[in-house]
Amino acid sequence: MEEPLDLIRLSIDERVYVKCRNDRELRGKLHAFDQHLNMVLGDVEETVTTHEIDEETDEEIVKKATRTVGMLFVRGDIVVLVSPPLRTT
Repeated sequence: MEEPLDLIRLSIDERVYVKCRNDRELRGKLHAFDQHLNMVLGDVEETVTTHEIDEETDEEIVKKATRTVGMLFVRGDIVVLVSPPLRTT
């Protein structure tokens, strides 16, 4: 590996974890990407975490919403982290 994007290149056709801005997380099969980290993911599970304050108790309420998407284009400027699949060899 010579460049950071080489690690992502090795993850083509593998399931990856993508952490995005605004408490969004994606897990899906990486089909394509470019130098801006725009990505096309397939069989995607998207999890959105929201934080609210209960007005009566002032406690933080954390809610997670999950949805499944067949194919998704991810714009690179929202990507915070890309984690390749765990390799055991």
